[in-house]
Amino acid sequence: MYRKFTADHIFNGYDLLPGQTVLITDATGVIINMVDQKDSGDGVEVFEGLITPGFVNAHCHLELTYLRGVIPENTGLVEFVQQVMGKRGVSQELNLDAMREAEVEMYECGIVAVGDICNTTDSISVKQQSNLIWHNFIEVSGFIDAVAEKRLMDMKLVYDQFKPFNHKTTFSPHAPYSVSKKLFQLINNETANEIITIHNQECKAEDDLYKHKMGGFLKLYKNFAIDFAGFEATGKSSFQSWLPYFTRGQSIISVHNTFTSLDDVTFLLRQLQNVNSPFYYCLCINANKYIEQAIPPVDLLRKLNCNIIIGTDSYASNHQLNVLEEIKTIQQETDYSIPLVEILQWATINGATALRLQHNIGSFETGKKPGIVLIEKLNNLQTTSATTAMRIL
Repeated sequence: MYRKFTADHIFNGYDLLPGQTVLITDATGVIINMVDQKDSGDGVEVFEGLITPGFVNAHCHLELTYLRGVIPENTGLVEFVQQVMGKRGVSQELNLDAMREAEVEMYECGIVAVGDICNTTDSISVKQQSNLIWHNFIEVSGFIDAVAEKRLMDMKLVYDQFKPFNHKTTFSPHAPYSVSKKLFQLINNETANEIITIHNQECKAEDDLYKHKMGGFLKLYKNFAIDFAGFEATGKSSFQSWLPYFTRGQSIISVHNTFTSLDDVTFLLRQLQNVNSPFYYCLCINANKYIEQAIPPVDLLRKLNCNIIIGTDSYASNHQLNVLEEIKTIQQETDYSIPLVEILQWATINGATALRLQHNIGSFETGKKPGIVLIEKLNNLQTTSATTAMRIL
């Protein structure tokens, strides 16, 4: 049994298709063909709006869903991190219910795959029953060299519990302000040719720490009795300090990048001249506004032809887990200067490629099963406050 879809516009993951195109799938959603409407026969389902492949949420923290509405906006990252650390721990049953609701929300608003940060095994049972594709990033942290090996061994126990299930799982560093030099080296050894992700330059204090051993993170270390005496400033930005640790062909997803500079991006471009390792900048713009009231340098990343993808972050720092809402904010904050088609590329084929899922999702191509999402209430191919997205297959 075939299903046939057409709409005012069809975006195939790369560009808009010519008018009157009909998308044909089998009953499960596998793409069979794309044909002109005159050759499509009967039974075509006609929609108002734009049809797109399903979205990829490249950065999420499902296990923090229970923090929805708990941490106020505009705390700044240092205070935000302290509150997350201080509020960890909730009944397993309540957290499972919250995660199940979040998984349903993501599915219904058109997400097909998620890059998910895991510090615990709390999300395993939800993912076992999920209709989404998950890449589990087992997050490792520890700011003191003396505990580096133990921190990695502790997270290997978490990793081992994820491995039997049918979702890709890899280790990743948490952030430059929470990973010691030795732990970076250990993670590098564990992740050859793997996908890793890292929270990068989410606040100015991160660069202050690496350039001058100053700023808000020193207060955080004192509050949690973390001995930072052995940390030595590099005199460089945090980005230029952590990136050289990864030397084993890792594909890197750098998340947030709110305070990434031109010097940082050109530093990366020089690094990439010597290696053939993919690098992606993941934007979580609503979370950046929620925490720091700041946004990443989208125009700079576009100007230098960087690979851009989109994430939602967690309910600790966002009001929803909806990629369309991230797209809407990107357009609004850049005065609608970025064509919707370009941002949809970030949300579909770019995200799929970053998670190495491009052979199955991310675009309408024969044999793929990318999901089909309808975006409604656009205004001349621009989003508005009324624009919505929903899964139709």
